Amino acid sequence: MPDPILNLKGVTKTFGGLTAVDDVSFSVQRGEIFGVAGPNGSGKSTLFNCITGIPFGPTGGEVTFKGVRIDGQRPHKIFRAGLARTFQKDAEFPDLSARETVALGGHYGASIRGSASNDATEKALDTVEFDNTRRDMKTADLSIYGKKQLMIASALVAAPDILMLDEPASGLTRPEIAALDALLLKVNQTGVTILIIEHVLGLLLSVSQRLLLLNNGAVLTEGLPEDVIRDPRVVEAYLGGAAA
Repeated sequence: MPDPILNLKGVTKTFGGLTAVDDVSFSVQRGEIFGVAGPNGSGKSTLFNCITGIPFGPTGGEVTFKGVRIDGQRPHKIFRAGLARTFQKDAEFPDLSARETVALGGHYGASIRGSASNDATEKALDTVEFDNTRRDMKTADLSIYGKKQLMIASALVAAPDILMLDEPASGLTRPEIAALDALLLKVNQTGVTILIIEHVLGLLLSVSQRLLLLNNGAVLTEGLPEDVIRDPRVVEAYLGGAAA
């Protein structure tokens, strides 16, 4: 197997006596879509925080990105190294236009300014299929799906190697989830590696090449999505004993 673009070894996060992420190890290969699932409180978003340093890094273990350890680095340096993320809650500047919001992401992520900023902003908005009418709209006036597209564009503007998505399908309708599915595959086909947390199992099973299941902060199983979802332990932990 080729060298992974992202490698976690024994990553742990504790809060006092609570272990939120418990000795998690896995690798993400360059160019793949890697899914992370698990019930509420299983440590998925905390794991993302440990990788990106936002708002905290791990208590123990190692996070290696493109062969360089990044645990302990400042979040903006991790972002500028090529690892970008979105969040469960739509992060927006309600009075900024979509263009201004994406340009701000480029300034933070790669210090892109001037004509380069304009070009990168338009390219990112093109990638997420953001029509011209909405590009000048205030973010507060966008639909839920429009805000999801905008968050992805704001991460893509810095041309990351890895895009980390935290429950991007939350609040979307079935047609919007289908549109998101197609969008993620399109982004991945441009060469961007994707690491995705999602409760909508249909989306994870559709887009992921490999799937990891967390439970109580620890890795329960990892493998091909169709194998993971049939694992009796997954049925018990994630689906409450119901059939998949």
